[in-house]
Amino acid sequence: MKYKGIIFDFNGVLLWDTQWHADAWREASMMKRGTPLTGEEWDRLKGRTNREFWPAVLKRKLSDSEINELAEFKEKMYRDIARSKGRAFALSPGAQELLDEVLRSGIPHTIATSSESGNVNFFIKSLDLGRWFDVDKVVYDDGTVPGKPAPDLYLRAAEKLSLAPPECVVIEDSKSGIEAAKRAGAGKIIALGPKKEHSELRMWGADQVVESLKELTMSDF
Repeated sequence: MKYKGIIFDFNGVLLWDTQWHADAWREASMMKRGTPLTGEEWDRLKGRTNREFWPAVLKRKLSDSEINELAEFKEKMYRDIARSKGRAFALSPGAQELLDEVLRSGIPHTIATSSESGNVNFFIKSLDLGRWFDVDKVVYDDGTVPGKPAPDLYLRAAEKLSLAPPECVVIEDSKSGIEAAKRAGAGKIIALGPKKEHSELRMWGADQVVESLKELTMSDF
């Protein structure tokens, strides 16, 4: 292996829930401002934190207490959608097999996600993430760092692994996430997406593009 660590984005990578988040945001937007989230807004804001998303959606400054209340409103809606999916609420195709390989290899690895603590705890419990990850090393939006495309989440994740960013592979699915990984100085960026989006993912800065984690082996790291 060329690299010493792997950092996984979560939503859209280990869990294919992008549409669930989009549905929750559209519904939350409709209920809070009277109009649904547009496609342009979703493309621009996908991967951002609630602290960044809500002021952009409502087009005004918000207090911390307002953002916290709105964030919980939307994320509860998202969790209800996830629970309603039954068996579809599961790790993405190939994720479990790849994580088993990563665990056997002993290569340091963690998650860096724009999700907040409520959702992270929900994922850890519902998807048994402690089987593959040291949950104390999972990096998430705790309110102390800017979200993607700022590099901070990935810089913190590399630090949690006691590695420099160029020693790490990042696996992402969004434009803001790829930009964050680039700005952090990640050694390699693998992007996940449908084939029709591969040229765009490469244009954004991905070094390798796959349709699912089933396509990856330890030789890619």
